Amino acid sequence: MAAPILSWEGLGLLQGNGWLFQNLDIHIQQRDRLALIGRNGAGKTTLLKLLGGQIEADRGTRSIQPGTRIVTLEQDPFFTGFDTLMDFALSGKDAPPRHEVEAIAGQLGIDMSRKADSASGGERRRAALARALASEPDLLLLDEPTNHLDLAAIDWLEDWLQRYRGAFVVISHDRTFLERLTKATLWLDRGSLRRKEIGFGGYEAWMEQVYAEEARAADKLDAKLKIEAHWLERGVTARRKRNMGRLEKLYEMRAQRAAMLNPQGTAKLALASDDEARSKAVIVADKVSKSFGDRPIVRDFTLRITRKDRIGVVGANGAGKTTLLKLLTGELAPDSGTITLAKTLQGVMIDQQRSLMAPEKRVRDVLADGSDWIDVRGVRKHIQGYLKDFLFDPGLVEARVGTLSGGERSRLLLAREFARKSNLLVLDEPTNDLDLETLDLLQEVIADYDGTVLIVSHDRDFLDRTVTITLGMDGSGRVDIVAGGYADWEKIRKQREAGKPVAKSGGEKATSAAPTAPLPAPPAKKGKLSYKDQRDYELLPARIEELDAAIARGEAQLADPDLYAKDPKKFDALMTALQKVRAEKEAAEERWLMLAEMTEG
Repeated sequence: MAAPILSWEGLGLLQGNGWLFQNLDIHIQQRDRLALIGRNGAGKTTLLKLLGGQIEADRGTRSIQPGTRIVTLEQDPFFTGFDTLMDFALSGKDAPPRHEVEAIAGQLGIDMSRKADSASGGERRRAALARALASEPDLLLLDEPTNHLDLAAIDWLEDWLQRYRGAFVVISHDRTFLERLTKATLWLDRGSLRRKEIGFGGYEAWMEQVYAEEARAADKLDAKLKIEAHWLERGVTARRKRNMGRLEKLYEMRAQRAAMLNPQGTAKLALASDDEARSKAVIVADKVSKSFGDRPIVRDFTLRITRKDRIGVVGANGAGKTTLLKLLTGELAPDSGTITLAKTLQGVMIDQQRSLMAPEKRVRDVLADGSDWIDVRGVRKHIQGYLKDFLFDPGLVEARVGTLSGGERSRLLLAREFARKSNLLVLDEPTNDLDLETLDLLQEVIADYDGTVLIVSHDRDFLDRTVTITLGMDGSGRVDIVAGGYADWEKIRKQREAGKPVAKSGGEKATSAAPTAPLPAPPAKKGKLSYKDQRDYELLPARIEELDAAIARGEAQLADPDLYAKDPKKFDALMTALQKVRAEKEAAEERWLMLAEMTEG
């Protein structure tokens, strides 16, 4: 095997009073395609900066092959002080050639003469990409490269990286992007780094295997080490199984939605005279059109949105996604047609401007105005328990917002907004800055939400796992209404580009909402539960809550740092009891999940 182009031996970095990570060995080969995975706060961006030589380590040796050119695409490039985007792209001692920047900028569709201080997030991201890719790097370090990019730009970047002959390391929450491009995975977890020669597509199975091996080995560990396992890891498997069940229900909901369309496959969902359907309607758009000047945004758009619909809005930047969202929520009036909103509609908007939380505030202040209790859509919960629901360590209740990572702030904002009483959620690019486990959680929360959800997103995998209907916009005024996710709309789009026939509504070019690919068949019903099974199904949730409370009490007692020294027998007894309760809880969760699958199909 050829020598690595970049290596770190014994890498260590101090953060605060302890090590963020230490004794890491990293070797990057000439054609590596590496996904760097880890939870928010694990140190992924910091590790990327250490690889790029932007910060110094406290321990370890960095080696680079002579002549190797390393270029970093930062998550938030610094544009202050530059007049235009081109000035930014050509800055620095290793600036790329101007003609190369112009060539890539042209392919990305970005005007580099744009003023830097007024450029949008998408324009800045394209300019940063043009600068990085035009530099002809041997190693690309990419931190959330798809953030703020529209679907066309993401497709272009994927194609460029497929042809790229160098190596890259990428941090991304975009599962589809990672699955298509990566060939190996670096997993940064609890201060250690693992490498596996599988792309991101095999990461979750690998993670499950590692956690299962750790659980089997736990009994052999010293008692002090047992309590160091983070509570989050213990819930990963159960959470993913619940999400698989929710995904099956999503397919059923899509099939039901497709069945509501009329036989001609028009873009108009069947309205008829179904009183129940009418009573469930929360937003009704009837022959809506909207233009700005001579440019049509929406033409003759008709859609009935009902309670529990999950609507995804997709399209290129500038296609009119935000305009459509404003029309559907009543913020903007149509030029023609009508938008009718249910009188009881109570919405919550979670947008991509996550600057609403003052850095000096505590987590407790943001969530509960300084209280120990929070009202979660009418249900009173203890703030520490609610933090755990959103994958936070309950001990962060007193932490200042300014000390949280960008992803943790985004998660805190989601926790605050989801607590509000509402029956309509509007999410604008909700996946930016979230790690993969938080995305799993967000899918879970959306699936369990009792109201209607409108989502604008460029995250293809997230849409495929979340929405029942996709509204696809191409900037011409046409809105494709598809019963399904992004992949279903993409198939329609490719059919149209290839000149293949696509079903149309009467006289208009709106595509039908009929699914374009066969949906998985709903699982077979298992029949009625036995009396004992039914009792377990009904009673286990309360028992699991009791076990959770017992675990919390035990962990609180074991949190005393002096307990082991003062009374080792008591420590051992508490540890043994806690292990039994945890084992009972795990068995109860597995039993309930099995019964839920039997009951709900």
